[in-house]
Amino acid sequence: MPDEIGSRSDQARPASGNELRALLEGDEAALLALLENPHVEEPHICQMLERLDLSASVLAAVASEGKWTSNEGIRLRLARHPHTPRRISLTLLRQLYLFDLVRLSLLPSAPAEVRRVADEIIITRVPHVPVGQKLTLARRGSARVAGALLAEGHPQAVKLALANAYLTESQVLKVLAKPGLPERVVGAIARDPKWSCQYNVRVALVRNVHTPTLVVRAILPNLTLRDLKDVLTLEALAPHLRKYIKQELARRSGADAGEKP
Repeated sequence: MPDEIGSRSDQARPASGNELRALLEGDEAALLALLENPHVEEPHICQMLERLDLSASVLAAVASEGKWTSNEGIRLRLARHPHTPRRISLTLLRQLYLFDLVRLSLLPSAPAEVRRVADEIIITRVPHVPVGQKLTLARRGSARVAGALLAEGHPQAVKLALANAYLTESQVLKVLAKPGLPERVVGAIARDPKWSCQYNVRVALVRNVHTPTLVVRAILPNLTLRDLKDVLTLEALAPHLRKYIKQELARRSGADAGEKP
């Protein structure tokens, strides 16, 4: 067996053409030897990195060569590979272009931590990217990225973020809970036909000081008694909203009393 492994490794170092492409499907020893082959080029490495069964040793060996990691396609494939050592993946993430990070953050096969860090890097870049890129991110980004664009409040980006297929109720609730959220964002959520119908979003809208009074009054009859009473305990609740909630509680109390024989 050692002789056989040595033989494959010896074949890999000088191989070229079709023989080289066939060796890209070889075992770890053959692949490590192949990396020493002067005929190996970027397309060969990209093909190799599509294999999900690569070992951490092979991936680390590719990452150690600057001539490979200077290529964006190779950096992306290394960063997203499930077996790339964590330290290497996280280092490469910071070298990726913005929309490669977006693609990676949405890739189910990429490690969860890599996707999370990719989101964080994108979000740190959001304030500094041109408007056109903001709009693309709002439309195509992950739930967290869409939430960040929504909270930032650019009018066009807000509209696109609310329509983003990846946006979740959890992210909308986090946005509504942010201090200093622009009023136009609250108003956009309150008017949105999808999100304004979600019960938890309605509760969050009632709790937000920037929600238009007419919207709050329309929502109150649909809230549970428990949620109405919880909102009533908020210290920052505007006096006129406190009055409307008390009126709604009184109305329900009167209706209950009227139903009793």
